[in-house]
Amino acid sequence: MVHVACNVVLVRRNNAMELQQSPALNPGPSVAAVVAAERIVETSIPSRLDALPWSGFHTRVVLALGITWILDGLEVTLAGALSGALKQSPALHFTNLDLGVANSAYLAGAVLGALGFGWLTDRIGRKKLFFITLALYLSATAATALSWDIASYALFRFLTGAGIGGEYTAINSTIQELVPARYRGWTDLIINGSFWIGAAMGAVAAIVLLDPATIGPDLGWRLAYLIGAATGLVVLLMRMWIPESPRWLMIHGRPDRAHEIVDEIERSVVGDRQDGRDVGFVKIRLKMRDHTPIREVVHTLFVTYRRRAMVGLMLMVAQAFFYNAIFFTFALVLTDFYGISADHVGWYLLPFAAGNFLGPLLLGRLFDTFGRRTMIMFTYGVSGLLLALSGFLFSIGALSAQGQTIAWMVIFFFASPAASAAYLTVSENFPLEVRALAIAVFYAVGTGIGGVIGPALFGALIDTGSRTSVFAGYLLGAALMIAAAIVAWRYAVSAERKSLEEIARPLASIME
Repeated sequence: MVHVACNVVLVRRNNAMELQQSPALNPGPSVAAVVAAERIVETSIPSRLDALPWSGFHTRVVLALGITWILDGLEVTLAGALSGALKQSPALHFTNLDLGVANSAYLAGAVLGALGFGWLTDRIGRKKLFFITLALYLSATAATALSWDIASYALFRFLTGAGIGGEYTAINSTIQELVPARYRGWTDLIINGSFWIGAAMGAVAAIVLLDPATIGPDLGWRLAYLIGAATGLVVLLMRMWIPESPRWLMIHGRPDRAHEIVDEIERSVVGDRQDGRDVGFVKIRLKMRDHTPIREVVHTLFVTYRRRAMVGLMLMVAQAFFYNAIFFTFALVLTDFYGISADHVGWYLLPFAAGNFLGPLLLGRLFDTFGRRTMIMFTYGVSGLLLALSGFLFSIGALSAQGQTIAWMVIFFFASPAASAAYLTVSENFPLEVRALAIAVFYAVGTGIGGVIGPALFGALIDTGSRTSVFAGYLLGAALMIAAAIVAWRYAVSAERKSLEEIARPLASIME
């Protein structure tokens, strides 16, 4: 029994928390408001969730929520693979600059969507937001297929990006809070790496739909965008049974529902509720709140955890520039410098996507064993060095189209887990109350600095027709990755196999 203000107590019954009123007390509305603000609860929910073995429940969560990255991979790949078709479309006739602007619009939408939806995710809950953001993505990507000029195309790409950016915040925070600590690193990297399953889907779609012998040049790219909308409809149904985060519910005044969800999860995983006497659950005391003031959010991110903020920002900026600058323009490099026809670009993307997915798959477990700092430093550093080397070979004309593709495949075998580790870092290094907004802020700032600038810059560099100019862009990306590796080695947190509450105590926690 834990006493709270105004003689109101929280009583634990069958692992659920019930609010009871003392018989001697008959509070009015104003007192009830005080009671709601001052409720204190002792809970073992985080420990219970972390003690669970991997199960079908966790697999279903990963499939239903992690598919966001598949959708993003599909969208980004289509933007790159369809660039040649968009330039040749009778209705559009885009230039390289038009494509760079449209791709930057997508990323700008992702930045603003992440910020706005990230704030709402921490305030009104994870589950509500991952339905809202998916609905926005569905409608916007379907509308992209109906674009009639550069303005409409850029607008719909902006809205699609906003949906995906919002998905990142809601989904990352939900998965982090439901997956046991000992699996968190590898799971997070695999989920982020699944982006490249979507990339492969986009490549195959481009191969089939851009074949002039099969579908007309102005219809193929439109049908390609409808693939994302159709996939999103399936995902919408899959998410119906995903519960709200019990960690979020516990802090936001719904401890009874939080315990009900954890009870249900335990029954589905081990057949019954776990016995704390056998497992030795760690309990924490929390003062429940309905929201976290924005001033406290800012102070937490940039004062209390300013070193972690610096690390997260550096990782996000470096990987965003590295990835977006290269990936959004890879089709232009193949078509403009190697003479590959637009309808064959997809074939070159498939090995590229394979390297990106195999990296997190094969290296991901090392982030939970060798540790975060070691692996982040290694993957960022190797990626930067390999990009500088391949960029030099490109500049002197030593690579064929096939050689360039192999070089990208090797580079991104290391860069893919590096980029995924950036999202892992910013999502697990900050308290629960600001987790989604932290993901949004660092994603937004990193993508705004590195991602929005990158595609437009590389589009302009490619338009010069100079390999040396493009090489200069590659060197900038390499330098950013190496700098991030140094920062991570010096300042990153060793978060492997630790509970989220151990890494960063909730703002609502009460010290004993």
